[in-house]
Amino acid sequence: MWPKFFTIFLILHSFFLLHGVAQTGPPRPNPTITRIRPRPPLIPPGTKLKPRQPINNPGPLANRARILYITQELKRNITYDPKGYTKTWVGNNYCLFKGFFCDVVPDLNITGLSSIDFSGARFGGPFLNFYRFIRNLPDIALFHANSNNFTGVINRNINKLRYLYELDLSNNKFLGGFPGYILGANKLSFVDFRFNTYNGSVPYRLFNIDTDVLFINNNGFTGRIPQATFGNTPANYITLAGNKFTGPIPSTIGRAWRTLTEVLFLKNRLTGCLPFEIGYLVKATVFDANTNILTGPIPQSFGCLFSLQILNLANNQFYGTIPESICRLPDIYNITLSNNYFTRIGPVCRKLVIAQRLHIQGNCIPGFRLQKTQSQCAAFFAKPRTCPRANTFSYVPCVLPTAAEAVQLDKAKVTSVDDMVPPSPRSYAALEMPRHHH
Repeated sequence: MWPKFFTIFLILHSFFLLHGVAQTGPPRPNPTITRIRPRPPLIPPGTKLKPRQPINNPGPLANRARILYITQELKRNITYDPKGYTKTWVGNNYCLFKGFFCDVVPDLNITGLSSIDFSGARFGGPFLNFYRFIRNLPDIALFHANSNNFTGVINRNINKLRYLYELDLSNNKFLGGFPGYILGANKLSFVDFRFNTYNGSVPYRLFNIDTDVLFINNNGFTGRIPQATFGNTPANYITLAGNKFTGPIPSTIGRAWRTLTEVLFLKNRLTGCLPFEIGYLVKATVFDANTNILTGPIPQSFGCLFSLQILNLANNQFYGTIPESICRLPDIYNITLSNNYFTRIGPVCRKLVIAQRLHIQGNCIPGFRLQKTQSQCAAFFAKPRTCPRANTFSYVPCVLPTAAEAVQLDKAKVTSVDDMVPPSPRSYAALEMPRHHH
């Protein structure tokens, strides 16, 4: 027999979360920063550009002497070049250099260096200063250099690169605190600093920058995710995974409901309960907070995540009833709630377990295999479990199916995972260390 206090706790929580009266939450919040979306084009409308010239005969080249000088300096500092980039860096036509790509520079209307792609080059050398190189590429728009050995500090003048809108420095040797001067490069729509050794807290202004992609996973960032500004982000894809962030998931996340599509919090040290404001994220397809120290029940507002395909809350300390509403989500493909302390499951969710779309092993749910032992569950519930703003867990900031509609949905056949087309999230690829090109 389980201790009486655990049985009472189980019954009360299960009844409240499965049958509790839903309340309408506050209206959807908006970011505190007003933006025009989609963002204005980098090239002013009506600009008549010359046609792109062939790379072997590009005509006059913008900033030729400056770019050739800094390229030769970088070449001298590269002592390891297994892909043979530098052997092509000869002559006066940088459009022919491996890793260099040319296009028309709008404000000069001649051919210039628009893009660098050193991804997977694996350059080696003791003095590979990224910033000294890029500061001398005034027309650059894209700089991709993952999987190299670049180092150095990003200085304030990076905001003078007037066309720079993609920056990938993942899997290099950058260290120290977050490169704050990157916040001044206000045209960036793609920011990728993953797999470096950055540490310390992230600046609150990070989530104010107007970017579509923000990948800072697999570093050593610590401290809290900035509560005041996190919801201001207009990013579609955010990965904060594999750091050492602490504290709760910011309740301001609900402000990002117009844009946030995939967000990964996994493998940090986050604590506290889930904010009901997550339920405002009507465009979210992926929400992953597995392997943290999060707790509390799943808010009823999660039933409003109508675009959700993947939900992963495994390896935390969640408890209570698994809401039936998340198992009714129309596009849900996989729900992973393993290794928590959930105590009850409804009939619709049971169907998803059978269909291998809901994973609940390692919980405290009677009647299912591979659950925690009675003593483990009893020890967990022996300590008082509470959440701040407890009344918000019954907020449902959307219109859920009526009782009659729910009955019809519950009777419908549940598709097995084997008969579904798996989603292809973009953010999960960011969790893999960039592979070297062959």
